[in-house]
Amino acid sequence: MKFRNLAPALVAGVVTAIALTGCTAVGSSSAGTTLTIGQTTEPTSYDPSQAQEGHYMQYYQAVYDSLIRRSPDGELEPMLASQWEYNQDNTVLTVDLRDDVTFSDGAAFDADAAKANLDHFRSGTGPQGSTLAHVSAVDVVDDDTITITLSEPDPALLIYLSNAAGLMASPAALGTDEISTTPVGSGPYTLDKSRTVTGSQYTFVKRDDYWDSELQHYDTIVIKPIPDVTARYNALVSGQVDTAVLDAKTADQADAAGLNPAIQQLDWQGILINDRDGAIVPALADVRVRQAINYAIDKEAILVGIQNGRGEVTDQVFNPASTAYDESLEGSYPYDPEKAKALMAEAGYADGFSVDFPTISLFDPALLAVLKEQLAAIGITINVFEVPINDFIPELTSGKYPLTLISLFQPSTWVNVNQVIAPDALFNLLKSENDTVDKLISTIQTGDAATADTAAKELNAYVVDQAWFAPFFRTDQLLYGNDKVKIVPQIEQGSPSIYNYMPVD
Repeated sequence: MKFRNLAPALVAGVVTAIALTGCTAVGSSSAGTTLTIGQTTEPTSYDPSQAQEGHYMQYYQAVYDSLIRRSPDGELEPMLASQWEYNQDNTVLTVDLRDDVTFSDGAAFDADAAKANLDHFRSGTGPQGSTLAHVSAVDVVDDDTITITLSEPDPALLIYLSNAAGLMASPAALGTDEISTTPVGSGPYTLDKSRTVTGSQYTFVKRDDYWDSELQHYDTIVIKPIPDVTARYNALVSGQVDTAVLDAKTADQADAAGLNPAIQQLDWQGILINDRDGAIVPALADVRVRQAINYAIDKEAILVGIQNGRGEVTDQVFNPASTAYDESLEGSYPYDPEKAKALMAEAGYADGFSVDFPTISLFDPALLAVLKEQLAAIGITINVFEVPINDFIPELTSGKYPLTLISLFQPSTWVNVNQVIAPDALFNLLKSENDTVDKLISTIQTGDAATADTAAKELNAYVVDQAWFAPFFRTDQLLYGNDKVKIVPQIEQGSPSIYNYMPVD
């Protein structure tokens, strides 16, 4: 089935324009070249249903195409899905698929393959599984067409299909033990296991029969997981890697060394106040205690002293481009430890309380020391302990921790709602619910653009007032490269898509 002149309808201004033209690459392909990336993380499994996003996506994008591709500015473009169209009430998405694509095992990509992957993702237990929570059925219409039926509208479905949920593997590999370490996809590269060592490097080689050579800027891509930022910086300046994400301190060194920045503000950093119902720590059910946490933290001093000023102080978890963002909310919680102490006393917790506080090696020990000191000043003792980086998300989602230091990217409104606020959001870690929040979420989901935008701002104001979070600042994403690579940052993504790197002519 083929469509013509489509204009997919999306709810609430999450995506205002969809490009249904041919997929175009950033730059042009170049033969005989190798790109080496110093990465913060590595995947625990190549099963698409277990895929994580953010910095993990490069590993998956090398071997798997997604149904939809996001351009660097966030525009949604065809990839394995050539065109798509919603029905009138946005509950059925009809997707037209390419018919000239094969997986690396030689199998053809078709509607049956797309259905198999989406069903596999929906039935899995991966960290992004909730992104397809509203999908009730995937049906094959003909060889190159599927329909995705939703139980209710999902304004972010197309975005999800450009991320983990849209990754396509060969149906023969789905459900096998081998797929965990041996990906079989239709992507621009294949994993070279003879030159891959878990924990050290992952080597990907270009597929000669790939359907879109314009996305293959290199013959070989090597990704080296290097969790320690000083080690990543040393690898970059020594030429062991061509590009790496740094932190504020090593970024100053990178500037002095003449390395090339590709910087944007992606993440907010702060504290998730998970136990808003007081199930683990009863004090946290009191909004005054949650507000006290916000007043207790000197965000400006942390930004300048630890982040070297690389970022912007904020009191909200929505980014300035979001329809939920409200500039008037900035400054809601200035540093005021005396007010914080007074709120603790009013709530009946003048003597404070103690709480476990998990962290990972990526967080600066100096930041943790400051947080420990400033929260202790109002009676809150945080018991800081480090969790292995690959265990961090599973540990958090276990629901054991009332407070969590986090750095999370700030996506579009609806995606962010489903990331941190909705009852089933991944980072609503104790799955707390609230009638006011639920009603506003429903309006964002189903209202017209103007109504949804108003509800989004009301939702943001409510969670700021109720102190669901304690944001510190929006951090600069400090990605650097050497003179051999040109990097185009990817909006709302921890690391640029693999297609956004290209050799310097």
